[in-house]
Amino acid sequence: MHRRLALTAIASAVASSSFIGAAFAKNPASSAAATSGNTGAKMGEAEAKHAADTLAVGAMSLAASRVALKKAKDDDVKEFAQFEVAEQETIADVLKAMRDQTVAASGQVQPPSEPEVTGQLDPKGKAMLEKLEGAKAGSAFDREYVKGQIEGHQALLKIQDAYLATGKDRENLGVAKLARGQIKEHLVLLAGIDKDLKD
Repeated sequence: MHRRLALTAIASAVASSSFIGAAFAKNPASSAAATSGNTGAKMGEAEAKHAADTLAVGAMSLAASRVALKKAKDDDVKEFAQFEVAEQETIADVLKAMRDQTVAASGQVQPPSEPEVTGQLDPKGKAMLEKLEGAKAGSAFDREYVKGQIEGHQALLKIQDAYLATGKDRENLGVAKLARGQIKEHLVLLAGIDKDLKD
């Protein structure tokens, strides 16, 4: 696995989290509206949709990767799942802190609970998670997990591209630009793993 590329992706996630924090810190009320799918007073509809869609797909990636930590057999698949869990837990923690200003500031990541993660999933995401949870550990599971991650990251890329084409908010545009770069890096990693699993 391309470790340097994976480390770059993690560094991008941390940078992305910082920008997300800055964007939501400007208007905590709007952040809550964005994550619930409603439009806040100062956050436009495009920003609210971008945030809600990104969180929903990110939650699916986190939930699936947590399952993969227990069931994956291929070393590269396990490593990717570890990176993805760490990244998505960090982003979820930052977003939660931005929504709830009563949470004390901390340098430690507070991972979201299973109910918090599954509560973000749409029906398709819940069905995919149930399929992974019911699958037996082994090469078939690894291929299914990687396939789902590729599809999820492609969906995330479309979300970022759509917002970048229409968004007006400077901070949210910055978040989407960083996220797009990170997602593209992950797709490169996943393509390599997928090829290895098929060979």
